[in-house]
Amino acid sequence: MTAAGESSASTVSAPAPGHHAPALRKVLSPMHIWALGVGIVLVGEFMGWNFSVEKGGMYGALVAAWFVGLLYTCIVMINSEITSAIPAAGGQYAQAKHTVGPLMAFNVGLYLTLAYTMLEAANANVLSYLLSQLSSLTGSSEELSPYAFATLAIMALAWLNYRGVFAALSLNFVITGFAFITIIVLFFGVSGWNAGISLHLDGLIGSLDNGLPYGWIGVIAAFQFGMWFYLGIEGTAQAAEECRSASRSVPIGSMAGIMTLIIAAGLTWYVCAGLLPWHYLGVSITPLFDAARVSGSGVLVVLLLLGTLFATIASANGCINDASRAWFSMSRDRYLPAWFSAVHPRYHTPFRSVVFLVPIAIAFALLPVLLDQPTLLATVITFSILSGLLTYSFMGPNFIRFRKLWPTGTITRGYVLPLHPAPAIALLLLSGIVFFATFLGYGTALLSLLAFYLLASIWFVQRRYKYVKRGAQFTADLPRPRGY
Repeated sequence: MTAAGESSASTVSAPAPGHHAPALRKVLSPMHIWALGVGIVLVGEFMGWNFSVEKGGMYGALVAAWFVGLLYTCIVMINSEITSAIPAAGGQYAQAKHTVGPLMAFNVGLYLTLAYTMLEAANANVLSYLLSQLSSLTGSSEELSPYAFATLAIMALAWLNYRGVFAALSLNFVITGFAFITIIVLFFGVSGWNAGISLHLDGLIGSLDNGLPYGWIGVIAAFQFGMWFYLGIEGTAQAAEECRSASRSVPIGSMAGIMTLIIAAGLTWYVCAGLLPWHYLGVSITPLFDAARVSGSGVLVVLLLLGTLFATIASANGCINDASRAWFSMSRDRYLPAWFSAVHPRYHTPFRSVVFLVPIAIAFALLPVLLDQPTLLATVITFSILSGLLTYSFMGPNFIRFRKLWPTGTITRGYVLPLHPAPAIALLLLSGIVFFATFLGYGTALLSLLAFYLLASIWFVQRRYKYVKRGAQFTADLPRPRGY
């Protein structure tokens, strides 16, 4: 018995001669890849990273920022090499189906979809908070509904992605660039080069009360939210199939992106540590905006409010793009119902995948508001982090296998990772440490998510695997692997 509109893998019919189905359009450049990678992540400098201060103090958050920055540098380098050789929508999902197999590919695709959808929901939640702040700054007496704004924001961004990837990521480039500039302006606005004028870092010198209040176990616990400085930059691989030259655009855009984020992370910690008490910083919803308010400058307050707003919109926009590409790629290979793999004949976007994920993101965005539980935002963020972390745990061993199947010199690569296998091993070890850190604070959430993915795997093997197009899924132009 087969699903409606589908056939088993052994009976899939080929398209009629002369028929050309709509395909994703190759229109993206390195600029768009930077905008996608940094756009998704930069919101982490404006909110979320500061929960690491609550876990490990000011110094704990700083150590987490640099330690996790090393983890993501490994991710970007690994991602750049494999994606330049396998330039397909779906990113790590496409890599998994070529190097490991269907079950691993299904799980990785699910990790990606859930990670980006949860992150999109968190962004929409913050957007509603920012609108209420904007309303108070303008002196409006009317109370704006966060329900309607969170919903309309997601729907508007989904419509933009429905219409075309070029316009969506061009917008991301503009608003992400503006948001990054506001961080630099804040640094200069508070005379960051002269800490004695506005910043008060003397409390961190010679005292561990707010620097390392919980010792080194607190530093390890801080790694979980230290990921928020960089979480999502691996999504640059999702756009590879829509690049004019993936072998050039993905490495350049991704490398420039991680350098941008490391600079932004350092500036963010430095300014916030000098302006905000650690107890408050650890629970603040929008730490950079709060730092601007403490500075006493009305110009900085307006700029950082806009910067936070733009960074959040850019992240939600990029999340819609990445989640829909992962879902689209899985359905194109029949890992999911083929109905989702349709490409719009005019806009050349996976429009059904874009539309399908909208109500899911809205539901998770409104959950903290509907239940009157603001702390649920941290839980939604944690689910996004854990799903991303599962992807990273796969990437290290997968890269080692990729090099074994296709050693250097056997295929064309746009970028070659140096010092192999050290970065892959480092990524695996760092991911394990962050998993432990997450277990310390959210052990129940971690176990619940692992149980969910286990049940999803069982469903895939029992009910879905028979529809997978096992031959057609190998789309990369690669020679037969060594040993096969």
